[in-house]
Amino acid sequence: MRLILLFFLLSIQLIFAQQDKVFNNYKTPAEKQWVDSLYNSFSFEERVGQLFMVAAYSNKDSAHINSIDTLITKYKVGGLIFFQGGPIRQAKLTNRYQSQSETPLFIGIDAEWGLSMRLDSTYRYPWNMTLGAVQNLDLIETMGQQMGIQSNRMGIHFNFAPVLDVNTNPLNPIIGNRSFGEDKFNVTKRALAMMRGLQSQGVYATGKHFPGHGDTATDSHHSLPHLPFTKERLQSIEFYPYRELFKEGLASIMVAHLNVPSIEPKPNYPTSLSYNVVTNIVQKELGFEGLIFTDALNMKGASSYMEPGDIDLEAFLAGNDVLLFSENVPVAIERLREAYYDNGILTEARLAYSVKKILAYKYRAGLTNYKPIILDNLYNDLNAHHFDDLSYNLYEEAVTVLKNQQQLIPIQHLENEKIAYVKMGDDDGSDYLTTLQKYTEVTEVNEENIQHLMEHLQPYSTVIIGYHKPDGAWKNHDFTQEELMWLNTIAQQKRVILTVFAKPYSLLDIKDFSAIDGLVLAYQNNTIAQTVAAQIVFGALGAKGKIPVSVGDAFTVNDGLATKSLGRLGFTTPNNVGVDAAMLTNIDLIASRAINEKMTPGIQVLVARKGKVFYQKSFGYHTYDNDMPVKNSDIYDVASLTKILATLPSLMQVYDKGNLTLNTKLGKMLKVFSNTNKKNITLEDMLLHQARFKPWLPFYKKTLDSLNRPDELYYRKTYSHDFPYQVAENLYIRKDYPDTIIARIANSKLLPKKKYKYSDFTFIILKKYLEQVTGKRLDKLSETNFYKPIGASYTTYNPLRKFDMCIIPPTEIDTYFRHQTIQGYVHDMAAAMQDGVGGHAGIFSNTMDVAKIMQLYLNKGTYGGKRYFSEKTFNAFNVCYACKEGNRRGLGLDKPQIDDVGPTCGCVSLDSFGHTGFTGTMTWADPETEIIYVFLSNRTYPESGVNKLSKNDIREDIQKVIQESIID
Repeated sequence: MRLILLFFLLSIQLIFAQQDKVFNNYKTPAEKQWVDSLYNSFSFEERVGQLFMVAAYSNKDSAHINSIDTLITKYKVGGLIFFQGGPIRQAKLTNRYQSQSETPLFIGIDAEWGLSMRLDSTYRYPWNMTLGAVQNLDLIETMGQQMGIQSNRMGIHFNFAPVLDVNTNPLNPIIGNRSFGEDKFNVTKRALAMMRGLQSQGVYATGKHFPGHGDTATDSHHSLPHLPFTKERLQSIEFYPYRELFKEGLASIMVAHLNVPSIEPKPNYPTSLSYNVVTNIVQKELGFEGLIFTDALNMKGASSYMEPGDIDLEAFLAGNDVLLFSENVPVAIERLREAYYDNGILTEARLAYSVKKILAYKYRAGLTNYKPIILDNLYNDLNAHHFDDLSYNLYEEAVTVLKNQQQLIPIQHLENEKIAYVKMGDDDGSDYLTTLQKYTEVTEVNEENIQHLMEHLQPYSTVIIGYHKPDGAWKNHDFTQEELMWLNTIAQQKRVILTVFAKPYSLLDIKDFSAIDGLVLAYQNNTIAQTVAAQIVFGALGAKGKIPVSVGDAFTVNDGLATKSLGRLGFTTPNNVGVDAAMLTNIDLIASRAINEKMTPGIQVLVARKGKVFYQKSFGYHTYDNDMPVKNSDIYDVASLTKILATLPSLMQVYDKGNLTLNTKLGKMLKVFSNTNKKNITLEDMLLHQARFKPWLPFYKKTLDSLNRPDELYYRKTYSHDFPYQVAENLYIRKDYPDTIIARIANSKLLPKKKYKYSDFTFIILKKYLEQVTGKRLDKLSETNFYKPIGASYTTYNPLRKFDMCIIPPTEIDTYFRHQTIQGYVHDMAAAMQDGVGGHAGIFSNTMDVAKIMQLYLNKGTYGGKRYFSEKTFNAFNVCYACKEGNRRGLGLDKPQIDDVGPTCGCVSLDSFGHTGFTGTMTWADPETEIIYVFLSNRTYPESGVNKLSKNDIREDIQKVIQESIID
């Protein structure tokens, strides 16, 4: 074999000698001087050593490390390509290896979707196939920039990306998701954007795998793929991205191990070893003057052709500059030495051309002034929070709707829907389900067989199926036959939205899409993809993506339906809505302080801006026993927030219809007040809390016996027709007592002077009025008119009638009225005595649901594509009518403080509004900054006496952090 090879090499020696080029493509005289000086100082072995970029790992043992040491110190290799490992380990090794090399080393890595392609604990960007669905190319260029910044931080000079393969073969086993798609124009545009981003940061981009690995069904890691295409076909499709990127300054390319007879007639001869391919086509025909890398020479597509050493010489003589992943560097150097000294096959001009080119690129990479990698803060720098900003934007652009029968997506009219979620695939879908459940009630249905599943799904109007596969580029994403059968069965009987968190080619398994009403392609299975897909399903976002490949006859490349945004709350990162993410850590510190100093057992905090939730966290536990951590979905007794979450929006609707005005008098609103001292009090004065009402009456005290226990005159331990209203566990009050509360208010004395005095009486009265005018109890009225339509499925009165107690933190250990732990029953005594349904208290909710209602206000009456009351009405209620008199209140809405007295940090706009609650709750919205802030807690547990949460300004300090974090 060696003799045959030698004869062949001798036969073409003259050809090579005649065609040797001289490298003279220097950028500056200084570069030329440095290169020439260094080259002239090199021995032959040092010159040849520069040609090798050898494989290095940071997850191998000392034997491997020592072997790399030897290759650097003894054989003077010019570079390393790092493979698997971790960032800190690799950085330490890079510093070690660079310190041992007399000439600074080139460091390269395959990082097509970021360093995480090779390194653990680093940031993972979307696959190229996912980027193929993105229409905003600026985002892809930004991704390239960020990848370049991360490469610089790791001392990496070459990223072997972008992939220029046009993946026209759906069965391609090695490219697939690594490609931008099957259309050469789409591939080129996206590859060019990534190249620009990388090279803008001084990192060399490497286009691969020339002449084109996209239409193969063989993996060149294992054998030599055969491409039976004409040169005209190659020039039209495969070469196209290269020609365009060459024009724009692509630094380097990688030549693949492919068998392409139309451009290399020798049978089964790898393109990476072909003089005709590497020199005649790449350099001469296409005019490429950058660095040319072989693909890894250990791959069977090349290594099966000849022995180590011989293959290196062959590759170099073909015109490659850098020999990647040589299997045996000492043997390869010996073969090159023999070719240079013994038979003259390797000329000095040929050697100088590539070595000087390599040195010139090292000069341009700044390696004349090499500095070791700084290890401090390396992990944080490589995983900076702001990288998620871009990923959210990319997935928002990528997620693709392929079917949308009868405009099912986005789901509207939530009040008419009963939605189930069925998970398929073998990977986690919890983030998708959790996000879906933030929009409305979505029930996960799991059954072991299809018959039971269909029985369970019978009452549901819509079934969302999530197909979740592991997020790996080469993993099997195929549906199983059982999954296909289940999918077909469900789709034949129910209205279905199938969301696929897998590569587009997984859809090839589905032979008939006719029964599937909605089809969403999310491409990958990770938190951001799942979060974005849920937002599109429910209309927080409109779909923009276009599928980058065809799926049989069902879908063609660039298919993708635009869907509308309904203005529901979405989710993103802080920076994407103009908020400094780093400052938000102060919220964590303040909340943790409140927990640690026992101001409250637990806390929920949510902050949204511009219609996007960017911060939602829970702290602490349900109680000080630390048994049950608080979750974002847990529901708290929100106390007086009930006023603006239940009573006020219903009142606005009545006002909007013209059924009352601000001057309407109480005596006209409710007959029980027509002959009292309150008959002439106006609605405006009631809502402004200047109606001269007493602030509160302890209604419950008159229902206690001499031992301060619930008197049997008023209470029973079991439900009955005459005692139907539950006050607490095993405690029911007489059905006439709610009327007694109204009567006592009607007969109460008025304060002597009209001035601001906060009172619950207004909203207790308004509850009675709303129930009278609408014919519905306030809990049903609120649920029907607001909670169901906006998807506030966790917001309710009397939560134990709907939810398990385990998601409801207790409010207080009551030692003065009910003499039990109050959990799932309203804390406010007057509301409890009205069957838990008060106009002033009684609502239980979580931060997400409260934020929806606040967004409705911020939108001035609209949410989810529906108008609930007019903008004019909201504007009328959000006015500080009596500010000049020292009354800060709007109409039912609380407003910022006057003269440093009030509920906020004092740093919000005068247009802002909200409310606070006795149990340690607060919500606030600011139209000026578009901020929504929700704080929920059970600071009243175990007892409500001293309000340390208020005394320490915890809610206000968090609000101040939020305001100060705004950066636009």
